[in-house]
Amino acid sequence: MCGIVGVVSSAPVNQLIYDALLLLQHRGQDAAGIVTQQERKFFMHKAKGMVRDVFRTRNMRALPGSAGLGQVRYPTAGNAYSEEEAQPFYVNAPFGIVLVHNGNLTNAHALKAELFSTDHRHINTESDSEVLLNVFAHELERSTRGVPLQPEDVFTAVRNVHRRVRGSYAVIALIAGHGVLAFRDPYGIRPLSLGRGKDGTVMVASESVALEGTGHAFERHVAPGEAVFIDLEGRLHARQCAQEPRLNPCIFEYIYLARPDSVLDGISVYQARLNLGETLAKRVVSTVPPSEIDVIIPIPESSRPSATQLAHLLGVPYREGFVKNRYVGRTFIMPGQSVRKKSVRQKLNVIASEFKDRNVLLVDDSIVRGTTSREIVQMARDAGARKVYLASAAPPVRFPNVYGIDMPTAGELVAYGRTVEEVRQIIGCDALIYQDVEGMKRAVMKAAPGAAGAVPISGFDASCFDGVYVTGDINPDDIARINEARIGQEDPLDEDTSRLALPNAQDA
Repeated sequence: MCGIVGVVSSAPVNQLIYDALLLLQHRGQDAAGIVTQQERKFFMHKAKGMVRDVFRTRNMRALPGSAGLGQVRYPTAGNAYSEEEAQPFYVNAPFGIVLVHNGNLTNAHALKAELFSTDHRHINTESDSEVLLNVFAHELERSTRGVPLQPEDVFTAVRNVHRRVRGSYAVIALIAGHGVLAFRDPYGIRPLSLGRGKDGTVMVASESVALEGTGHAFERHVAPGEAVFIDLEGRLHARQCAQEPRLNPCIFEYIYLARPDSVLDGISVYQARLNLGETLAKRVVSTVPPSEIDVIIPIPESSRPSATQLAHLLGVPYREGFVKNRYVGRTFIMPGQSVRKKSVRQKLNVIASEFKDRNVLLVDDSIVRGTTSREIVQMARDAGARKVYLASAAPPVRFPNVYGIDMPTAGELVAYGRTVEEVRQIIGCDALIYQDVEGMKRAVMKAAPGAAGAVPISGFDASCFDGVYVTGDINPDDIARINEARIGQEDPLDEDTSRLALPNAQDA
């Protein structure tokens, strides 16, 4: 899960890309990068840290040009502590290509061997994004064969990428002297939206909020398997490049990852979260009588819509019981368990009067590792709560995720191999209520408008909840191999990345 953006304009784009990355900061806190093009020359700056820390005035001045792209990184493969693996990635042939990628390739290991033995290309990092870039570069070189580049050559290369690559990938690439390319995997697991400004500027970004927040009118979502090529004059060329595309977006985007003011594949994230609260209400009533709940308190921020809807339907007062320190990053996406543990109490503080002598129902968007939930339940008890109930707007996370969310090791998941009662005991709450899988899917699908011309959603990738991997090519050996490449290990220097600031308020 990363945030990516690409722009073609008639004016300088460095500030525009910077502003878009700020709007996507919630999608990655580890590193940030921008590359621009002027007269076929690339100008790049990337480093570890938040957007506002990575880019100073001197860096922005060194990024001239009217086309470019950027990324905020949330690492799931490779080395989380290496600046070399910050994106964009660059290759000089053919033409010169820079690329940013959101997702995770499930066959990166095999592709890397192919690139060495067959394509004769060198991969210098452990990043699957560098693998993807080199596969695309090789296929583009084959499709052009030394002749001037045409949009159809780009689409031929993307078709061949789809044939070779497995997993999730939303990609934006800049081809020197030609334009910006954006494409999604044939299942549309990771989101990608397209918009246009009044001056003709074309922008592609992970979430619609990056378009709207920078003054661009949303036009449409890039379809699964589709490639969109924007030449340097702003002309848009599009082609379906997959043989059997079908839309199966990641359901965790709607539960936690995306901003609530975004619309992904036609579904309002905010409405989806309201619907999750509605279905969760039925589960709560069957476990804890509403008369035994004095107050409903969300665990900021992603759970707020679900908690408000739940409180409304149960007729129980909704209160804000936690104050969030917005200058601490998202604990779920912090590399390193020790960093995650010690940042919870730095991140949240209680309003004791909302807890004292009350039976409190806490609402969270999801429970992944259980570390944060256990700390928060204890904080509520320390503040004087008589009983602490916990409701999750998502079902138990029981299976590894292989498509770009940092939960690949089953042993890290508190619900793996455990009953709800066993999880409750670990977390320490008086009652634990989970959403059910089918209820979750119905709630999110209910937010789809079914607009004419929109790509219909075939289903969702809900693999971390139901163990069904939509690409159909995942087995235990694949998961074990992905685990070996994951980045969740401790930093040898135990660096506290919680010092990194999150400038927008949606974070959870």
